[in-house]
Order: sequence, then C-alpha cells, then structure tokens
Amino acid sequence: MGSEARERLLLAARSILLGWPTLLLNAYLVERPLLILIAGKLDPSWFQTVRLILDGSVLAATGWVIGRRGAPNPILAVAAFAVTLTLRDFGELLEIRVPWLVQLAGDALRDPRYWDSLIYTVGVQTFLFGSLFAGALLSRRAPAALSIMDGSRSKEKGE
Repeated sequence: MGSEARERLLLAARSILLGWPTLLLNAYLVERPLLILIAGKLDPSWFQTVRLILDGSVLAATGWVIGRRGAPNPILAVAAFAVTLTLRDFGELLEIRVPWLVQLAGDALRDPRYWDSLIYTVGVQTFLFGSLFAGALLSRRAPAALSIMDGSRSKEKGE
C-alpha cells in the first residue's frame, strides 16, 4: 500500500471517528432540546419542516468539523463519513433514509403510484447530504491575502 493510499485511509478513518461523536452530540444536545422547545409554539403542519431544517443544520455543523480536521481534502473526508450514513435508516436521529430510498425506488419501478413519494424522498436526501457537504466546503480556511506591495519594501522603511 502506497503512502498516498495510507494517508487517504487514515483521513477516512479519522473523519468517521470524528464525525459520529460530532453528529450524535449535535443531534442529542442541540437539535432535540431546540426541537422540543420550538414544537410547542409551532403549528403541527410545520413540525416536519422545522425538523428537516434542524437536521440539515446538524449535518452542516458535522460536515464543517470533519472538513476542518480533514483540511487537505475536506470533500474526501466528508464523503468517507457520508458513506457510513447510507448503511441504515436513521429516522429517529435524522431523516436520512437511504435504504428506504432504495426500496422506494424499486417500488416506484413496479407501481407508478410511488413516484410522488420517491421524488419527495430524493429531495429530502439530497438536501441532507448537500448540507453535510456544504458544511465541509465552508470549513476551508481562507487563502492568504495577496498583496500588491512587495514585503521587502516595508522592511526597508523599518516597518
């Protein structure tokens, strides 16, 4: 195994080991209490929308943390973590339901009545995974500012 492959494997492992605690802490210590606090003030028809927005916020924060720690390649780091989210449904924790999406796609191919539900579910999953990747992209450090002034000139003046 080459050193580049080993580095990618370590990056993936680090992002998974960092991502899960970050996700769980955000979901249970921030999202749940906030959702409980807001739920009493909401019209019931808005509950799922607010939950989806909070899920997206939790995933964006998780993506930011993973991306910040996987600095050389934040997209690869967050992609490794995202793969672990596709393995099961997380309905109670988050609205990520990739196995359900696959089953729904199979049902929609057999029966056109499932198309509306499939399109909705694809949209929700796209939003949630997009939030995760957006957080990773936002974690990038700003590049050093370019200057039109040469650094040696300021040294001559004693600055």
